[in-house]
Amino acid sequence: MTLTALELCSGGGGQALGFEQAGFEHAALIDIDPYACATLRMNRPYWNVIEADLSRLDTTYWAGIDVVAAGLPCPPFSVAGKQLGKDDERDMFPVLLRIVEEAEPRAVLVENVRGLMQRRFDGYRENVTTRLKAMGYTVVWRQLDAYDFGAAQHRTRSFMVAFDGAHSFKWPNPNGGGPTVGEALFDLMAEGGWSMAVEWAERANRPAPTLVGGSRKHGGPDLGPTRARAAWAALGVDGLGIADSPPPPSFAGKPRLTISMAARLQSFPDEWLFAGSKTQRYRQIGNALTVDLGAAMAGALAKCLKN
Repeated sequence: MTLTALELCSGGGGQALGFEQAGFEHAALIDIDPYACATLRMNRPYWNVIEADLSRLDTTYWAGIDVVAAGLPCPPFSVAGKQLGKDDERDMFPVLLRIVEEAEPRAVLVENVRGLMQRRFDGYRENVTTRLKAMGYTVVWRQLDAYDFGAAQHRTRSFMVAFDGAHSFKWPNPNGGGPTVGEALFDLMAEGGWSMAVEWAERANRPAPTLVGGSRKHGGPDLGPTRARAAWAALGVDGLGIADSPPPPSFAGKPRLTISMAARLQSFPDEWLFAGSKTQRYRQIGNALTVDLGAAMAGALAKCLKN
């Protein structure tokens, strides 16, 4: 039995790869960003990638799909922003609810930042739950940390899962945690022959803080705000930008991560390529769901749907 997924706001492909690893087939992957769409097409030419504005897209064509999965824009709920919720023009939950009405999937998965689960958004989540219950869905919410599922960073994400009618869904079990930054990135940091790579890896002996990708309006290729950069500095990493290449043999000081290093911290496979400028590539990486956690969630959904 092959399960199918319609993915919304698919970005650079973290969640899509997770669903692929869990055995799903993608009916379509939809994103408004041309660079994200180019990334998906470049890596998976056979995927049905659609560049479109979801607010104007009729999804009744996919009626009866097994899963609608969405990594909705995070700025309305992110602590790095103003947390305007429903008053933020980038809030896509109303569009999602309309698409669920159109496509009538067996299950719905939404991923977002940890801020969505704050008390200030209790009423917002309750409203979403009430709307879905009126359509016949059972709804559950939870936060999970990507580190517990194999990523080399602490990255807590909020999830909403909805099933049509009764269900036996069980949240995925953590697998014991991921590697340290030094363990995850040593070979890439040593790629240019850096003489201090071993010493750096020994210092980078903890998981990374959360990578921050920024929005389409704000944010460049750096690893996050001041507090995050301080955490990176404690790991021996300069968080104020992304390097074009690993440190050379005689490099002194704190190195910056490269695009490849950031992608590995997000558990993307090394062969996965990203389209666009450095800022555009980093933004896709930093905003992605880690592949490992995406696979764990997709696997839990598949198990429930098959049962």
